[in-house]
Amino acid sequence: MGGAATARDGRRLRLHVRGAVQGVGFRPYVYGLATRYRLGGFVANDSHGVVIEVEGERASDFVAALPLEKPPLARIDEISVQPVGAVASAEFCIRASEQGRVSTRIVADAATCKDCLRELFDPASRFHRYPFINCTHCGPRYTIAERLPYDRAATAMKRFAMCRACADDYANPLSRRFHAEAIACPQCGPRLSHEVAEIADAVAAGKIVAIKGLGGYQLLCDARDDEAVRRLRQRKHRDQKPFAVMVGSVDAVADIAHADTAELALLQTSPQPIVLMTSRHRLAPAVAPGLSLLGVMLPVAPLHHLIFDALTTAHERAGENWAIVATSANPGGEPLLIDNREAEQRLAGIADLIVTHDRDIVTRADDSVAAVVAGRTQFIRRARGYVPEPVRLARSVPPILAVGGALKSTVTLTRGNEAFVSQHIGDLATAEGVRFFEETVHHLLSTLDVEPVVIAHDLHPNMASTRFAEASGRPLIAVQHHHAHAAAVMAEHGTAAPVLALVLDGFGHGSDGGNWGGELLACDGARFRRLGHLAPMKMPGGDRAAREPWRMAASVLHGLGRGGAIAPRFGAQPQAARLRAMLDQPGVPTTTSAGRLFDAAAGLLGLCPIQSYEGEAAMKLEALVRSSRIAPDGWAIEHGVLSLAPLFERLAAGKIDAVEGAELFHGTLAAACVDWIDRAAGATGIRTVALSGGCFLNAILSEQIERGCLAAGLSPLLPRQVPPNDGGLSLGQAWVAALTLLERQGLEGTI
Repeated sequence: MGGAATARDGRRLRLHVRGAVQGVGFRPYVYGLATRYRLGGFVANDSHGVVIEVEGERASDFVAALPLEKPPLARIDEISVQPVGAVASAEFCIRASEQGRVSTRIVADAATCKDCLRELFDPASRFHRYPFINCTHCGPRYTIAERLPYDRAATAMKRFAMCRACADDYANPLSRRFHAEAIACPQCGPRLSHEVAEIADAVAAGKIVAIKGLGGYQLLCDARDDEAVRRLRQRKHRDQKPFAVMVGSVDAVADIAHADTAELALLQTSPQPIVLMTSRHRLAPAVAPGLSLLGVMLPVAPLHHLIFDALTTAHERAGENWAIVATSANPGGEPLLIDNREAEQRLAGIADLIVTHDRDIVTRADDSVAAVVAGRTQFIRRARGYVPEPVRLARSVPPILAVGGALKSTVTLTRGNEAFVSQHIGDLATAEGVRFFEETVHHLLSTLDVEPVVIAHDLHPNMASTRFAEASGRPLIAVQHHHAHAAAVMAEHGTAAPVLALVLDGFGHGSDGGNWGGELLACDGARFRRLGHLAPMKMPGGDRAAREPWRMAASVLHGLGRGGAIAPRFGAQPQAARLRAMLDQPGVPTTTSAGRLFDAAAGLLGLCPIQSYEGEAAMKLEALVRSSRIAPDGWAIEHGVLSLAPLFERLAAGKIDAVEGAELFHGTLAAACVDWIDRAAGATGIRTVALSGGCFLNAILSEQIERGCLAAGLSPLLPRQVPPNDGGLSLGQAWVAALTLLERQGLEGTI
């Protein structure tokens, strides 16, 4: 492992490289570069990243070249260089990892690279058709790592002793698999419980198959077989929520979706997320009922490629490429299954075939979901392929654990100027969900070797995450829900300066104990002020109104003085005759929620009286929009309160169809929000606007509000590194807590 060095002149430099530089082929890259420049010295992993010493005439050339040709998965955050005493090194070598307190990180899992894919189907390769092929450029990382530094002994691969051929590759600095910690082959590595041909035959026969993927089990079935998809829905108890679809190649995407250049590019990045695209409606109707968008992904793991190859070879379809539903194997909305025995028990009533293997999954990670909005990536769910890549903060902050909310939960841990936002955890409504949440917290703390000085949490006292924080015994900082949404945007854009914030979401516990959800805030450092909100609406039946949009439509009718129209209009609903009397009573809960506005509009237009999943009404409303329409007199703003009563008067009249109504609703709401923001900017002098909250997952609303702000001379900031929904909440909590601590120390002016 040595390379000769000549022309030594006593010049020796020590470099510390920080970032994602372990497990990505960085040391062999350094070895090759040092050999090219004929330098002596060494390279080694340490607890901070990678340490390098180089000696020779061209040491400075080496330093300049180091960041330019790095491996594809490597991320360099910082390179420090200092001269040290010469030791007359004759060779350059790769040393064993140095131990110590951890401040480096693991990179995210990566989809199969082109080189491994070529070997996978090469009969001359020892990895031919091996479903666990990987190298330093691809394969599992975070999902198999137990701790740092990232070495094989600290991963799920420690139980697999390398054969001679794998050991030689692992020890050879010139090999693509030098210190590829997950290296394995058919002679020494993990094994599948079933043959690939059996999996393909089952899918082709209309059966449901469960396979163990990178971050958990997936359920597969033929996406063109409506009966199979409906059977999957029935068994999984998933009534209407859309399924993602996997196709075998980029060329096959055009069969099922309209995709632009940016969407195809995102689809092919190393994380290979599920990407939302406009559907061609050529698959089974049950895949994404009533929606215009389709979640599409490419094969992520070698097993996926092998399944498509077997389907194409043995079950060729004339004129059609195979497309398969690929959805998380989590019964009843519970966390993703990762344990073999549990999967065989829990999936027995769902899958006709359960395919396991003997490599453990250490950390659950669902597939990431993203869209291209205004030419930029927007996350819907950030998980496999992106986690644990940190969000870089504007400055170093104290170590903080932020525990998020109750829905689409994530947690965030800060370390220096990095904020590590966890993978999507999901809802904390079940004991299994809470266990996954706690498991994620403990894994982050141990992996990053951080002891938080404070825990940030939501204001709501009854959230499982809040109770966890309170039971920790650590100092606490409570952060209002919508302030956290705004602060997440501020954190990733690196600002603590005053900003306006428009936060549109479904529910958040207000500072006054109320049910907030459509808020206009002024944020300054760790503080915020509520400048305005959406006009309050009654929620007949409380939380039930959030699940039954017809109730919000009835509330709008009642507010417009049309209470007598409730029973005739919604007579099919058992409670319709009683709802007017209920709304007449005092004490009916109210909300300023933007999400309930969407529900009311969908209910008035007859689209979705009862939701089978969160956001269904809003998604079906968005699916109807073809062009923007604005009702110029469709809103009113008084004392900071935005009312869409004039628009709802038009929708309630019943003289427009659902398409026109959907287009009027979207266009008018966006225009009203821009007007609202512009007035607040004039009053406060603040021209920067953070836009966040779950409603900004709506691409039409997001694009139109951003465009309107720019036209008004405002500077809009949108979330790009985390989702705008509650998946970004923990990042905002962490930033508010950090600013709070810095202000207490008198350091807030340094940001």
